[in-house]
Amino acid sequence: MRRAIALSAFGLGSTSPNPPVGCVILGRTGKIVGQGYHQRKGSAHAEVNALVAAGSRAHGGTALVTLEPCNHYGRTPPCHQALLDAGIARIVIAVLDPTSRGEGGAARLRQAGVSVETGVLADEARLVLDPWLTALRMARPMVVWSYVIEADGGIGRLAAEQFDRTADLILHDDGTVEEVVTGSHGVGMVSLTPLNLAADPQVALAELYRGGARSVILDGDSKMVEPFIMQGLVDQVVVYLVPHESPSQPLLGDGFFLPAGFRLTETTRCEGYVRVVAVLAKSGDGGE
Repeated sequence: MRRAIALSAFGLGSTSPNPPVGCVILGRTGKIVGQGYHQRKGSAHAEVNALVAAGSRAHGGTALVTLEPCNHYGRTPPCHQALLDAGIARIVIAVLDPTSRGEGGAARLRQAGVSVETGVLADEARLVLDPWLTALRMARPMVVWSYVIEADGGIGRLAAEQFDRTADLILHDDGTVEEVVTGSHGVGMVSLTPLNLAADPQVALAELYRGGARSVILDGDSKMVEPFIMQGLVDQVVVYLVPHESPSQPLLGDGFFLPAGFRLTETTRCEGYVRVVAVLAKSGDGGE
């Protein structure tokens, strides 16, 4: 399952509005015979890619998948049927699909006599699925504010290579929208229509969600982001700190570099910077 979770991360930043999913197929002897992940909406799902790689060796084997196989026809046929057609005898699922229509794929597989186990390494699988699951729950994209704190304490803009390539879109302070990786989602899968940021930020995020985005980076200063923060619409802050030339001098001048209400979760060193990650603190967490 951990291999399937790692595979699923290859789909981050390109599968939306679909989830990033990974799948591993074990043959009858327990040896890996196929693996795959979902690349983008409209292309084959993780299960189908893994089954293609496995071929006839999948018959009587086990499928391990990070999200419950779909049970409906969309741009591609239902994955639970592909697993049945391949003769899979057992399936292990990390997370059940909250978008299942009627009976989920797990129920359909059980009805067909396949052994089904769910909830295996679910917390670990959510490390990749969380932006998609959060977006479904909130009916808006997961929102990250990313910026640089210069050596003088001022807020600067990220260079193109610093943007998190696992996110779908970047929303700039002039309202323009672009993919983090140009063309990664395929033609027409996410809307790049410019937004009016003078309007309610909830409206802007709702438009991005309807347009297919499930994770968005805000690229701007505190003036741009303040309305989003005031309404609790920023889920994560990622800050790149530029060290002062002298270690005996204050790193950030007199200013504090995180908005109130966010809790530090990660601090790492990268080339020329210290990268700090903070998440919106839940009630009782403490955000100072």
